[in-house]
Amino acid sequence: MQTVKIPEILLPADNCDMEAWAVNACDQYTSDYLYWENVEKSVKGKPSAYNLVFPEIYLNDKPEERIARINETMRGYLSGGIFKKVSGGFILVERTTQSGTRTGIVLAVDLEDYSFKIGEHALIRSTEATILERIPPRMKIRQNAPIELPHVMLLYDDEKNSVINSIKRGKVLYDFDLMLGGGHVKGTYIENSEKVTEVLYSLCSSELAEKKYGKDEKLLFAVGDGNHSLATAKACWDNLKHSLGAEELKTHPARFALVEAVNIYDAALKFEPIHRFVKTDKTDLFVSGLKTSGAGCAYTVIKGQKHKIGFDTNIANGIKELDAYIADFIESNGGEVDYIHGEEDLTALTSNGGAGVILPAIKKDDFFRLIVSGGNLPKKTFSMGEGYEKRYYIEAKRIKKD
Repeated sequence: MQTVKIPEILLPADNCDMEAWAVNACDQYTSDYLYWENVEKSVKGKPSAYNLVFPEIYLNDKPEERIARINETMRGYLSGGIFKKVSGGFILVERTTQSGTRTGIVLAVDLEDYSFKIGEHALIRSTEATILERIPPRMKIRQNAPIELPHVMLLYDDEKNSVINSIKRGKVLYDFDLMLGGGHVKGTYIENSEKVTEVLYSLCSSELAEKKYGKDEKLLFAVGDGNHSLATAKACWDNLKHSLGAEELKTHPARFALVEAVNIYDAALKFEPIHRFVKTDKTDLFVSGLKTSGAGCAYTVIKGQKHKIGFDTNIANGIKELDAYIADFIESNGGEVDYIHGEEDLTALTSNGGAGVILPAIKKDDFFRLIVSGGNLPKKTFSMGEGYEKRYYIEAKRIKKD
């Protein structure tokens, strides 16, 4: 089994301004130009991951030019001494925000053991429906990129915290405050990564897996964040692997994706709903036609004002019903839907028009069981923490040969 791999990790060199280097995930603040303008001001003239990623708010703003610039900057950073190599071990990441300190492990996973297709019993599975139309634009970004920077977060089911407890800490690799309210992050070299890998594999041993999920069912990781990024890595690998020889197929760097793995029971890992924001000037019509019901509750938000509505206690079913209504409404009346992390951000957006729906959060204890029993959840069902708590880009890995 090589599902988990110890990668060669690239970190910024010691003279790099780490606060300027690390930036929030590209799929955050997708309706907040001011946030990304502030990021750009903060990193101006400095080496930064901002210059290596494509914030989704700009996807329709001269994308070909931006992608070319990103790839050129990646090559420049690689040849210009911006990176140093960390070999032979994982990195323990401790991220402190208002929710507490979340602990993760930066490692690589074999894309051959990942699937986003419903019904495939892969060791690594997507958790939400993958929107296939979102993969080709991301492939354009990745296909010529020499490196990747992950905001993918994988979850593992370890109620006894056996993985983290097995770690032997080594040298502190970075320790700094993150920009724009992102909290603090500390990265430590893991000296016994082989042992940690063994403990991870034990979580999906036949006996334990059968007890948790049923006979002939194994699941090591479920995608918590970055589902479409991991699906894009898989699609790019599938396109590439057919041109490789047998030996190269086993070791090519594009086969392995860099991720952060986090225990679903981590106390600082908060499951937050992803709210719906419909850009429309027909807000009264939207609310009057919305017929969700149930013993649970959600809220509509118009001009910053919340109004309680009934919602299905099976949150996945409730979201399916809501999304179907939104799709029908937009088809009949025009408009556009966006997916917003953070109740305050959604409420603020509605002050300038549009209709919001604040959704309830899914429970941790239900998470893996729902994935095993029912396949993917509806798209954008949940988020892990508020927008400012999302994974910042710090580590990188080659996906093309030197």
